[in-house]
Amino acid sequence: MRPALLLPLAFCLGAAVLPAASAVAADTGRPISLIVPFAAGGGVDGMGRLLAERLRSEMPQGVVVENKPGASGMLGAQTVVRSAPDGTTLLLGSAGETAINPLVFKSKMQYQPEKDLVPIALIARVPNVLVANPKLPVSNVEQLVAYGRAHPDKLTYATSGVGNPQHLNGELLQSLAGIKMVHVPYKGASAQLVDVAAGSVDLTFVSLAGALPFIKSGKVKPLAVTSAKRASFAPDIPAVAETPSLKDYALENWFGVFVAAGTPPAVQQKLAAAIDRSLRDEKFVASIRDLGGEVQPMSQDEFRAFIKAQTAVFAKVVADGNITADN
Repeated sequence: MRPALLLPLAFCLGAAVLPAASAVAADTGRPISLIVPFAAGGGVDGMGRLLAERLRSEMPQGVVVENKPGASGMLGAQTVVRSAPDGTTLLLGSAGETAINPLVFKSKMQYQPEKDLVPIALIARVPNVLVANPKLPVSNVEQLVAYGRAHPDKLTYATSGVGNPQHLNGELLQSLAGIKMVHVPYKGASAQLVDVAAGSVDLTFVSLAGALPFIKSGKVKPLAVTSAKRASFAPDIPAVAETPSLKDYALENWFGVFVAAGTPPAVQQKLAAAIDRSLRDEKFVASIRDLGGEVQPMSQDEFRAFIKAQTAVFAKVVADGNITADN
């Protein structure tokens, strides 16, 4: 397994390849802003900084990173929705604020992702890893399912909040395995891992980048990744779907670039082309893999279809688990 790298890289971009986008930026008199809807210093922030560092040779006008955490990512997304549709304000959006939140924050949503945001490019798919307290008497998912069936409502699992991909990971596991666990929402991965290591909570779903130090020190034990297959960056950790009774299990987070609706098609295409070239750079791909992500280049149309398919998956899990944060 490769060590995770969280690289605090500065955002600034270089050589001109995007004349349409460049002209727009020059007209407005400001550089491109990349809105990261989560706090600085975390894995999402690191991913955004890696992307911007790679784009240095693609864009001439410069990029300013703005971290706008809050409201489960919706504050940052709203900033982009309300921005001028000229290609100078980009969102590094996750599955949460672009696909899941409308399902669980129905009355609290102040924008409609499918109408107010335009998908430009998928950056990476990021599976979570299911880790357990070392003293929990299971060593794989099959044993975990057996334990859960024998001890209903005894297993506890931590996530970073209601309705996010981690929570949906737990709900999907319960639904397919026929077990009942107790959900314990937290505000961040660090506290989740600390409490799992201490035995206050049995399990948690987190990114590999966050879990790796705890795994390497033996404070938690990895059981599985939540992608359909093993991740290239953690080939020694099985996928949940390798358990015969859970062959249909697959649910992961993902991150992509979005712009405000109304952004001219020519600007969208220039941005998409620049990002696509970045996603095919071996050094960039390796750096994202070190953060626990799998780069998967797609066209804009493919990305739209991907979001639609993923939203259907999330919708079923939300409905089956009667998940809501709308209170």
